[in-house]
Formats: sequence, C-alpha cells, structure tokens
Amino acid sequence: MARRNLFQPPAPPAEKPAEKPAPESKSRFPNTGAMSGVKSTLKDLSSNAVREIPPELIEEGGPKDRLAFSDADVAQLAESIRLHGQQVPVMVRPIADRPGSYRIVYGRRRLRALRLLGLPAKALVRALSDDEAILAQGQENAQRLDPSFIEKSLFAAELAASGYETAVILDALAIDKPMLSRMQKVARSIPEAVARRIGPAHGIGRRRWEELADLVNAHGLDLEALAETVLAPGADSSDGRFAQLATAAAAALRRAEPETAPAAPALPVVADDGIRLAQISETARAVTVKLSKTEAPEFARWWREHAEAELRRLYTEWRSGPRAD
Repeated sequence: MARRNLFQPPAPPAEKPAEKPAPESKSRFPNTGAMSGVKSTLKDLSSNAVREIPPELIEEGGPKDRLAFSDADVAQLAESIRLHGQQVPVMVRPIADRPGSYRIVYGRRRLRALRLLGLPAKALVRALSDDEAILAQGQENAQRLDPSFIEKSLFAAELAASGYETAVILDALAIDKPMLSRMQKVARSIPEAVARRIGPAHGIGRRRWEELADLVNAHGLDLEALAETVLAPGADSSDGRFAQLATAAAAALRRAEPETAPAAPALPVVADDGIRLAQISETARAVTVKLSKTEAPEFARWWREHAEAELRRLYTEWRSGPRAD
C-alpha cells in the first residue's frame, strides 16, 4: 500500500452526530511507531500557503539523499524555471535560534537553480523536528527522485551516524530491517569517496553492490587506491564506472592469488579381480576418495560403516612407522 503524504495539512473532518464519537485513528506507521506525535504537529500548522523566501536565507545543511547533481543538471533546471516558473515548492523549516533564517528539508537542486537565477524560492514553511524533517525528506524524494540503492545506503548511514533512531530511518526510506542491514553492510564496506566517485549508478542494483562489498570484506581490497588507478574523473557513465571498478577489483584479486600447480590426475583403485573400487583425486585443499556404488556397492556400504575405524588404524600405523623429514 502506498504511503500517504503526511506533511500536508489534513482536510477538515466531516460533521458527525454528537452521540457518535470519532473512531480512534490508526498509526500511519504501525510497524515502528516512529510517527507518533506527528498528527498533533500537523494540526498546528497554520496553512498550506506557499511563501517566497530569498535563497540566501535558506541553509542546505542536513543529511543528503542524493550522491550528487552536476552543474549541468542545475543549469538545465534553472532554464526550465526561467521559462515556466518554479512549479514545485521546496520545503524549509525555521532555524530556532536565528529568526528569519531557514534550513532546507527537500528541494536542494531547485534551491540551487533559483540561486543561479537570482529568484526567490517558493517554499512551504513547516515547524518540524529533526525526525519529522527526515521523514518528510525521505518521503518526498522517494516519490519524486527514485534514489538508487547506493544513494539510499549512504543516506541511511549518514542518518545513523547523526544519531537518528532505526525506526525513523526505516520510515524515511520505506524499508524493513533486513534491507537496512544490507544497506549498512554496503555502506561500511564501500568507502564513501569511492561511491561518490562512481555516482548514483541507477542501473546497478543491490546484488552487484553487495558482491563488490563481499570482495572488499573477504580480501581486504583497497578500493580507494584501485579507484584512483582505474577511474578517470568524469569518464564513462555512472553505471559504467561501477562496472569498470568491479572488473578491476576481480582482476586484482586474481593477480594476487598464488599460482598453483596443476591438479594431479585422478588415481583409480582397482582390485585384483578387476573391479574398480574407488578413485582418489587431489586438490590444493583436500584428498578425496570416491568409492563406486555401481561396481562395488557392497564394499562401498561396508566402507561407510567401517571408515572411521579404518582411518584411525591407518593413521596409527602411519605415525608408528618411519617417515621422511
């Protein structure tokens, strides 16, 4: 079920007979309870009016839900606003200790485009707490921007580092705890500088980011140094930069693996009567004895029952006999 926009003033309630009390409202976020208290805050909002605020009075601080937007993106949006006007307001909240100043909730790219044009920003002003601002930001951007997996992962990591509770992060990103855990693993494993260098990579899903994170975790790969070597600034698309780095990481690990001698050919074990009893094969990690249940099924069954005792006997015999140094 799609989430309703909780940051617009609620419609006036319909007239009800006095003898019928209003039914108790259900939590809009029953899984976490993170939205408790928001409804009462919304009732205190004076109006849905849009105000015009000079961009220099609006700060851009706070967690960022997008990896980056280029100067070209801002210039393109500015030209659209110049031709058609600002169609969608930004949302800001007052800074308590600086009357007349505001902090952006969402609409950072629009704000920069308006600064470029020297135009006032059309803005919804909302007196929101930190948690409510993050929920509004996450909800608006999920509806409009379709953030990529790595953008959500870094946003979740920044929220956690800023002290936001898990319930708030889950609601802001509209995810569950298992997905948050996966995002946190990727954000811990992939250096933020590398992720920002790659960019949003909208075509790269969770699985491929997790595979790259697993390579880093399993082999202690220095991804930042590798990115410096293989990623030229501005080269290729964001998806292409990810693919280039992932390919280079896999190649670096192959080069780091020690060369191994070719595996010895399998050794067949044949009884005096010509029955093929088993086959012995060897790899760098193990020696395998594979008994044939087709040619010697009774012997294979006997071996299964006596293998432990026979192996102990052979081991004792080996220890008691002469061995080469």
